[in-house]
Amino acid sequence: MDAPEVMSASARTLHTLPEDQPDLAAMRVWVGTLLRDLSEDVRLDVLLVCTELASNAYEHAEGPRAVRVQRHTDFIRVEVDDHTPAELPRLGQSRINDSRGRGLMLIAQISRCWGTREFTGGKTIWAEVNA
Repeated sequence: MDAPEVMSASARTLHTLPEDQPDLAAMRVWVGTLLRDLSEDVRLDVLLVCTELASNAYEHAEGPRAVRVQRHTDFIRVEVDDHTPAELPRLGQSRINDSRGRGLMLIAQISRCWGTREFTGGKTIWAEVNA
């Protein structure tokens, strides 16, 4: 994968995720490079959101999968597509000692907003992080 340029405001770019094995490290490098001029706190928040959304797409949905990053002046929007339309995520509650079920709770805390959008044959889970 070629190293992308820094992403300017109002730019949008797409990264297709591997079909079989998630390569979340490569995705994180790609996103980190796109946003390398942002503060470390913002960049790390966006990377966490990307990782959680992509991980959920591998664990709970069918491929193909893709990640889109759109940079606006005051926020970064992350979108992850998968091809399992009926399986919409639900914000759960994890219990003490649970090792699962915290991803969307983290996204809800870090993001200014998040949601879902269905399309023919699939869905998009998205979140926006203040820049």
